[in-house]
Order: sequence, then C-alpha cells, then structure tokens
Amino acid sequence: METLIHFLSDHAPHAHWLIFGALLLSGFGLPVSEDLLILFSAGIASQIAPENTAKLFLSVFLGCYLSDWIAYSIGRSLGPKLWNFRWFAKMINPKRLEQIQKYYSKSGFWTLFVGRFIPFGVRNCLLLAAGMGRMNRGRFALSDGIACLCSNATLFSLAFCLSKNTSALLSTMKTANIFLFSAFVVSIIGYLWYKNKKKASI
Repeated sequence: METLIHFLSDHAPHAHWLIFGALLLSGFGLPVSEDLLILFSAGIASQIAPENTAKLFLSVFLGCYLSDWIAYSIGRSLGPKLWNFRWFAKMINPKRLEQIQKYYSKSGFWTLFVGRFIPFGVRNCLLLAAGMGRMNRGRFALSDGIACLCSNATLFSLAFCLSKNTSALLSTMKTANIFLFSAFVVSIIGYLWYKNKKKASI
C-alpha cells in the first residue's frame, strides 16, 4: 500500500484511473485498503488536484461498487468450492457464513449497510457470503449501491474537509503555541521578579 500511495502522489493528474483499478483488485481479495484509498483520494482532491474532485469521487464510488460485485460474483459462482482456496478460506468459514446468512435473511439491507463501514476483511466477508448465499442480484445491486454511496460519500467528505482545513489548523496551532510560549516566558519573568522583590524586602 505504501508503494501504491507514493505512486499515486507522483501521478496525481491521473490518480482517479489508478485508484479505480486498485479498488477493482480489492474485489479479488487482494490486500488493497479501500478506506485508505478513499482517504488518499480526498486528500488529492483537496490539496493537489481540486479540479479532479468529481472524477476522484466517481472513481472511488464506481471502483468500490464494482469490486463489491466482483466479490459477490466470486462467492455466487464458486459457492462452497471457495474453501478450496486457502486465501478465501481464511476470510470466511462455514460457521461464519451460516451466521451472516441469518443476518441477511432477517435484514439484508442493514447487514450490507452496516458492514460497508467495517474494514479489516469484514466487508469482503459479507460480500462473499451474500454471493455464496445466492442473494437476489437485484436486491444486492440496490442494497449495496445505497450502502456504498453512503459510506463512500461520508468518508470522502470528512477526509476532504479535514485535509482542506489542515493548513488553517496548523496556522492556528502555531499561533496558539506562540501565545502559550509567550505566556510561559512572561510567567517565569514575573515569578523571578516577585521572588527577588520578596528577598529584597526581607
């Protein structure tokens, strides 16, 4: 991921295409951090290429949404055969699949919606489970589309605002530090003056 981030920084004008491609790879279970790419995209949009903000968000949304479909399709097409692949077997086991399918049967939309905000493999596990449980395609498309849009828009917007205000925040912190240091120096001088005056009076 660190190498990828450096590469994206060096190619900021075309970062939206690179981010889109990287997000698609995450659908195959490769160790690409979706959340980190969203945060980094927002940072590029805010600080480096503000003219590409719409492109960056669109690449993030479409990349995440299509990668979800990749994971769902893998789970749906392979089913139990998925456990023959060591990498996928570590991500999901039969007991967990059974539990997730119960959640889907009770509240499919909210399972996807909440799961979309949970990183560290939970998200892919839910998507694979949706495919393995043969969740209706139309229902998956609508539920995951809404969940994906909400989660991506929230994370991208927060990161964009925080990144945009970084310079102002740093400037405020510098001013506050100067003020605190000045107050500290004045306090020391005042204390020493008071102490010397007290000794002189004795």
